[in-house]
Amino acid sequence: MLQTPSEPHPSQRPPSTLGEHDSVFSELTVLPLPAELGEDKKDEKHPLNNIDEVLSVASLYSDSDSDILQDLGTDDPFPEDPDAPEEKQFTFRAALVGCALGAVISASNVYLGLKTGWTFGASLFGSIFGFAILKPLSRILPEHLGGGYFGPKENVCCQSAATAAGSLGLLFTSGFPAAYQLGLLGDDPVSDFGRIITFTLCCAYVGIFFTMPLRRLYILKLKLTFPSAVAAAYTIRSLHVGRNAAANARKKTLALIISFTVAIAWRVVSEYAPGIMWDWHWGWWFYKAGWKWIIAAENWGWIWEWTPAFIGVGLLVPINSSVSFVGGSALAWAIIGPALVATNRAFGTPVSPTGASPEYINYANMVLDDPVGAPSPKYWMIWPGCAVLLCASMAEIVGNGGAAVKSFAIAMEPLVTKVKVLLKGRRGEDSINPTDEKDDPFHDPVPLDQQTPWWMWSGGLIAGSVLTMLVMRYQFGQNAGVTLLAILFSFLFSLVGAECTGRVSVTPVTTLGNFAQLVFGGISKGTGMAPMANQLNNGLTGMITLAASEQVADMLGDLKTTHLLGASPRAQLYAQCCGALVSIFLSAGMYIVFVKAYPCINTLTNTTCAFPAPDVGAWRAVSIAVSSPSLPIPRSSGITALCIGALAILSTLVKYRFVSRPERRAWFPNWNAVGIAFILGPLCTYPMAMLFGSLIALVWRKYWPAGAVMYCYAVAAGMIAGEGLGGIANAVLQIAGVAGSVKGTSVGCPLGAYCG
Repeated sequence: MLQTPSEPHPSQRPPSTLGEHDSVFSELTVLPLPAELGEDKKDEKHPLNNIDEVLSVASLYSDSDSDILQDLGTDDPFPEDPDAPEEKQFTFRAALVGCALGAVISASNVYLGLKTGWTFGASLFGSIFGFAILKPLSRILPEHLGGGYFGPKENVCCQSAATAAGSLGLLFTSGFPAAYQLGLLGDDPVSDFGRIITFTLCCAYVGIFFTMPLRRLYILKLKLTFPSAVAAAYTIRSLHVGRNAAANARKKTLALIISFTVAIAWRVVSEYAPGIMWDWHWGWWFYKAGWKWIIAAENWGWIWEWTPAFIGVGLLVPINSSVSFVGGSALAWAIIGPALVATNRAFGTPVSPTGASPEYINYANMVLDDPVGAPSPKYWMIWPGCAVLLCASMAEIVGNGGAAVKSFAIAMEPLVTKVKVLLKGRRGEDSINPTDEKDDPFHDPVPLDQQTPWWMWSGGLIAGSVLTMLVMRYQFGQNAGVTLLAILFSFLFSLVGAECTGRVSVTPVTTLGNFAQLVFGGISKGTGMAPMANQLNNGLTGMITLAASEQVADMLGDLKTTHLLGASPRAQLYAQCCGALVSIFLSAGMYIVFVKAYPCINTLTNTTCAFPAPDVGAWRAVSIAVSSPSLPIPRSSGITALCIGALAILSTLVKYRFVSRPERRAWFPNWNAVGIAFILGPLCTYPMAMLFGSLIALVWRKYWPAGAVMYCYAVAAGMIAGEGLGGIANAVLQIAGVAGSVKGTSVGCPLGAYCG
């Protein structure tokens, strides 16, 4: 973890009260703490491209009657309760409940990913809900039926299973829909279900086994913060340890249940009156009242939406991210987009086929006869959006190049040490240095019987790699050598993802996948591969990178929580393997459910789809661009992409080169947020909702800080998961023929057409 030389690390200080507390994060704080603190800046990831997780966290914990907030640090294991009985860590009940809770998040992530390109981790949801379920059962049931002591270490196992079960959703909100839109796979996911499952299986376990050797590097040596994992660790500790643990647990659980239930109910009920309860098409309302010019707000997506998930996200993310998201939307869809239309560089189509309300225009058409000469604003904007995402991510890597080089150097230390020992042994010298243990940069406080032995993770990695090469060769026709190279690149990109997650708990896994697409698309193009074969090839290798990066980021977060609570890494590996098995089948199943209910997900259409799926557009665009003989990019779009990409690089490098204080870096734009706003629109509902949530959080933390510490995580986690589950319920109702589109009202919707 980065540290200013003038300050000792927080873990070296005695516990402090809130008034004295120095935060260990830069832009990630739950409370308004003194400005001199700030010690972790983001690496290459940022919320808005794909956020596996976005959390603000302070290393604060209360366990006294006076509710004094104590700083236990973020590097070393917390002190254990000396009165706590010995507990089993990996148990059937913890794995079962964790997998069930992760299944909720997995289903939610497919919904949210298709809606917005965002997915969320299950750590806080699994921690709190797992406690709420298992703690009462541990007291009520006899030991042979699942009763017995339930402590913080078993709670970690439950949340690890939940995290793994909630992962992998991004495969089905980016690469797979793009492949179907390009006609690269079968007729539909049902006919391809077998190979979808085997491909997802390979992605899941290669990523998990990648993670285990990285624990010693990122958690024990570099001591990266992993903010959301620290939040989960403090949450679990507050539920189990301290005089107020029981009361805190009841409050947080109740807050989570209420927000979760309300979000589900709101999402389902609002589907029957979307123009009143969900989307407020205020531009259309004023247009019908006679203000003809105001229809531009409706055309460009400036619609207010009462979305619990993104108001909840706003409660968690730094306000810099929310402002950047809204700023990117304003730049793209209030300035550049209208200018393109006014100068005849992009074109819309009337929404009404009958000519009613001719000022009401659709600017999101993706079915184009001439995408270069007559693009829609949405198509035109994809290229600057992708350029911003790729350039900003690469600039973050360069800006943190020292940390990356250090990571590789430390990763090689164990190998160098073993070689030295072998050489000394051959020369007859003493092979054991008496200072080895003291100087060991990877000294592990976990007992040997709880560590993951090298043969376990290396054997799993070899088996997963071989299985991946076989699946890719015999089910997708890809050369085994290319697949092996893709796995190696996945490992390298996973290091970038680990750095990102460790610093700000956000990982741009789709951007990392796009990087892999560019690499392998270029390789395939150089060998003369046909365009469609190239598109399938670069898409699949990109998905391997995406999934591996996502798994590494999630699993390292679990291992950070494990480290702080003194739990067993081996137990977490078992729990993660169980959870991943659930995610493989559930994520694929949910994808099929949504495609059946909303076929527009897998097909290019000139009408508005209920699921904008911004990652799909970016994935498809990269696949086409890297495989085409000539780039299908409008000249003005390409020039803008180069300019804004250069601006993102320059801004990021200035931030790291000339701005030394991390709290001042928060004034620089979050370029990933800007990029995703370009690709998402013309749809500005989510940026506005997220900013609304951030403003609520700002006021909450300023005037009621104790309440924010107690309830903010729980309320936000419930809102995010609840909307996702409500979306699943709506998809089921759609298939059953009783959804809002059939039984609901269109009051408040443009043209009197249902708008849910």
